[in-house]
Amino acid sequence: MPDTTRPLGPTGRAVPPIGLGCWQFGGDWGEVSESDALATLHAAFDDGVRLFDTADVYGDGRSERLVAAFRRDLGAQADETVVATKVGRRADPHVAATFTPQALRGWVDRCRTNLAMDALDLVQLHCPPPEVLEDDEVFATLDALRDDGAVRAYGVSVETVDEALRAMDRPNVATLQIIVNAFRQKPLEAVLPRAAAQGVGVLARVPLASGLLSGRYTRDTVFGPDDHRRYNRHGEAFDVGETFAGVPFEVGVDAASEFAELTPDGVTPAQLALRWLVDRPGVTAAIPGARNPDQARANAAVLSLPPVDDATATAIGDLYERRISTHVHDRW
Repeated sequence: MPDTTRPLGPTGRAVPPIGLGCWQFGGDWGEVSESDALATLHAAFDDGVRLFDTADVYGDGRSERLVAAFRRDLGAQADETVVATKVGRRADPHVAATFTPQALRGWVDRCRTNLAMDALDLVQLHCPPPEVLEDDEVFATLDALRDDGAVRAYGVSVETVDEALRAMDRPNVATLQIIVNAFRQKPLEAVLPRAAAQGVGVLARVPLASGLLSGRYTRDTVFGPDDHRRYNRHGEAFDVGETFAGVPFEVGVDAASEFAELTPDGVTPAQLALRWLVDRPGVTAAIPGARNPDQARANAAVLSLPPVDDATATAIGDLYERRISTHVHDRW
């Protein structure tokens, strides 16, 4: 296991800077079989990953249950893992009024059952309606869940920079999850510095812009009908920023081709994107997904790569300003 870990906010846990996002095990990325999911989880763990991020809504609990099965396989080593889950997207309707103390407790209890954990390592509000961030009762309930031992720590997953800053106004928010990558750089301006100053952990999701930064796609790439990269291009199902980080697909493909030219020998574009991201001050861990063991191992290999050199980092910043920022910077 890599010897470089970072504190996960004030949780008392430390994690390597590459985790594993587990959305794909629940759906929305095409089918992933149970055997492939478990093999992917084990491959990530074997190569040093210790943070696993899931949610109650991923496959209506399937992702959480697969993580639970993986932890059972680990036996005593399961104590080395940190499992982060999320609640709130199952609210129906998804409005602030639905986030009652009873609902929050019910969601958390369901996660505890799915994950087979008496106490959740980290529970995060899952991109709640902005009004929830102003609701004292919501955070009092989260405090009570922590004090009761149902959760060890809590955080907030957000869509926008403004929501991130509002979440950090809550004194007991231990972690913040936000989209940040080479094609979504706005959080570098205010969110990451403030999180670092406050000691709030930051989980960087969509770190490869839904695969754009892998450089594998062309303008002619077609995704399956059960893949959100096809059916959520314009925000039909949820916030469009979750798909390709909000970058129009053709724009992203062209920019990704230029990004790939910055990649040094022996490193893939995806690995460069992840290494650049975890080099950003204030990032605790990036949480890329993986659909198979090879992808998980390639992501984990970033843990042993040296930091991105200054010239390449400058070029990545320039690429963002020239090709991407006009499409995303003022939206989120």
